[in-house]
Amino acid sequence: MNILLDSLPFIRQFQNQIMVIKYGGAAQINPDLKLSFAKDIALLHLLGIKVVIVHGGGRSINEMLDRLEIASEFVDGVRVTSQEAMPVVEMVLSGNINKELCDFLNTNGARAVGISGKDGHLFGAVSESGNYTGKITKVDPSLINLLLDGGFVPVIAPIAYGESLKHEGFNINADYVACEIAKALNASKIIFLTDIKGVLDQNNKLIPTLDEGLFETLKKEKVITGGMIPKLQSCFECTKNNVQKAHIIDGRIEHSLLLELFTSGGIGTEIY
Repeated sequence: MNILLDSLPFIRQFQNQIMVIKYGGAAQINPDLKLSFAKDIALLHLLGIKVVIVHGGGRSINEMLDRLEIASEFVDGVRVTSQEAMPVVEMVLSGNINKELCDFLNTNGARAVGISGKDGHLFGAVSESGNYTGKITKVDPSLINLLLDGGFVPVIAPIAYGESLKHEGFNINADYVACEIAKALNASKIIFLTDIKGVLDQNNKLIPTLDEGLFETLKKEKVITGGMIPKLQSCFECTKNNVQKAHIIDGRIEHSLLLELFTSGGIGTEIY
């Protein structure tokens, strides 16, 4: 009963607000965590919260590229996508993971619709390095707003359209996509599900709140490395552009979304 009473102010506060959730890591693979995530999304939907999901799929992409003997390269936690890899990346993200996730969400009570940046020209990109890892240049959230107004949960694969007619499209880091979508929607929150407790200090302890100065210090000291760098860069980009708060939480905990949103202490790192 105390848990329910504790959550009531948050439920009232979040009704009709838009939240963008970056879904990845163990929560995307472990069957129990997948079910927990689906139930959390269904509940948020029932409570009148407008949820937008952006998913990754790095592990599945790696497995498929390895099977096809296509090399992968990463710079600061971001995949460098070759022309040879691009069709495989799109197949895995849009054709496999996206539809499987939508089916799972629909089965568990959330009305999910799967799309990518190519649908409705949701987001376009250009390449800064001549490869197929793009930088988003345009976002048109019209399609997302139509889906939200219709009572659906948009599930977005991080594939952008290219400028030319016959371009294959671009693979975009899902953290960056989630940030650009949150900014375009003026979302109240962006939440990243990860495979660690949140942002950790040099003693491996959770940092409950993080500012940009501390982030830069920990990055220079190599405390924050790899894929956490684009995640946090996305968080600060969001909070500078009308998104009220960003959260990095442990997706390995069942019902982590509800624990972060509806309890006073939360479970992860909050970025203002």
